[in-house]
Amino acid sequence: MRDVIAVGELLVDMFRDESIDGGDWRYVSQAGGAPANVLAALARLGRKTTLISKTGNDEFGRFLMEALLSAGVDGSGVIRDMGSNTMLAFVHLDRDGDRSFSFYRNPGADQLLEEREMDWSLIDSGSIVHAGSVSLTHEPSASATLAALRYARASGKTISFDPNLRPALWSSLEHARTMIYEALYYADVVKVSEEELKFLTGTDDPNQGSLQLLERFGTKVILVSLGGEGSYCRIGTCTCAVEAYPVNPVDTTGAGDTFLGAFLHMLLENDKPPEQWSLEEIQAALLFANAAAALVTTRKGALNSMPDSEEINRLMMSCQK
Repeated sequence: MRDVIAVGELLVDMFRDESIDGGDWRYVSQAGGAPANVLAALARLGRKTTLISKTGNDEFGRFLMEALLSAGVDGSGVIRDMGSNTMLAFVHLDRDGDRSFSFYRNPGADQLLEEREMDWSLIDSGSIVHAGSVSLTHEPSASATLAALRYARASGKTISFDPNLRPALWSSLEHARTMIYEALYYADVVKVSEEELKFLTGTDDPNQGSLQLLERFGTKVILVSLGGEGSYCRIGTCTCAVEAYPVNPVDTTGAGDTFLGAFLHMLLENDKPPEQWSLEEIQAALLFANAAAALVTTRKGALNSMPDSEEINRLMMSCQK
């Protein structure tokens, strides 16, 4: 059995090498993609994970497969597409390490994953099935992803979903909202940023926004990542917020993915339905996830920069939270 199966994009994050002066630009490649990052965070914590995705049959695709295996993630569900390229995301960092993206994906191999190509036995083997919205932007990957969520729901799996809104990838924000809403109906665990919460509910207030998601979609666990302010969780009527850990960030790419991966690890660790968690257990899971996210921001890249349990616990103890 596997702990977590994810369906979604595997891509190359391209970072500008700031050590080069003058008019020439040089970029450094890092493996990425939100679902892959979530799995890498879990694998670093000792969980068995598998990715279902598609890359191009190019050097970037080969690079990603090597990085995936190096991160401890099973790539048996990754398909090579002979006629399209691997998606590239050029990451632009500001002085605080916050990032923006430019995507090269017209089309990218990740968009071309088809329902008929899905290995349903992989989903059968997982306890949790995770997906994000990037694979919902275009067909046929949108139908394949939704089919995977339907299958997982019918099979009694726990479903995790990250809206992971990237406006540049969508034909319109209305289309994005429609597709994300459709996926939310399947989800047990949802992680949103403040911006995504406002996009979906009209408010960036975690208490009000999470209540809307609970009432509309019946979501069991709603996580709101608040950046430097920490994080928030709603499980039914029980809510909890914890502060962020103080670190000096150099790159926030993958922080939300790491946070979600660490929280899913705690969900598996507790081994009981989240609605049975005590307030203390919710707080402990948030603190652990916050510490994991904080640590990954102190390193460039995401997929191969994930912290292990020892590092996370050391940070938590040093801050005496």
